Amino acid sequence: MSKGLLTVITVVEIVALVAVLGLYLLVVSQGLRSIVSTLAEVTFGARAVERQLRAVPHNLREVNAGLTDAATVLPALSDAVDRRTGRRT
Repeated sequence: MSKGLLTVITVVEIVALVAVLGLYLLVVSQGLRSIVSTLAEVTFGARAVERQLRAVPHNLREVNAGLTDAATVLPALSDAVDRRTGRRT
């Protein structure tokens, strides 16, 4: 084989290698874009849940206060209903 032919074959091999590596980089970048899109949706959902849970301690205090009020009133109400109906509980 001549030196010129070996040079041409080497250049063709290098161009083919660079082309294949470029194609793989395109495939990898496409996969990474898909992952970024999915992570963006997960992040959005996590932030929404975080925003909704921020109000929970305040709401729990209100609910507990209402339940405490109900627990103090209901026994007396039950006794009053029992007296009117003649039932015993």
